[in-house]
Amino acid sequence: MLVLGRRPGEYVVINENIIVKVVKDEKSGLRLAIEAPKEIKIVRGEILERERKSQQGC
Repeated sequence: MLVLGRRPGEYVVINENIIVKVVKDEKSGLRLAIEAPKEIKIVRGEILERERKSQQGC
């Protein structure tokens, strides 16, 4: 796992076609903006975990 410190307006590039940018939101603080090709599925972690648990029958 790579851990980076980023400030609003800064971004990281993954595999030359995925951009993850830190944006500032006045209400909730920081947010991530993700730009990726349409064929790449992007899922929030808590939703992925919930789907995995439901598939295991928990």
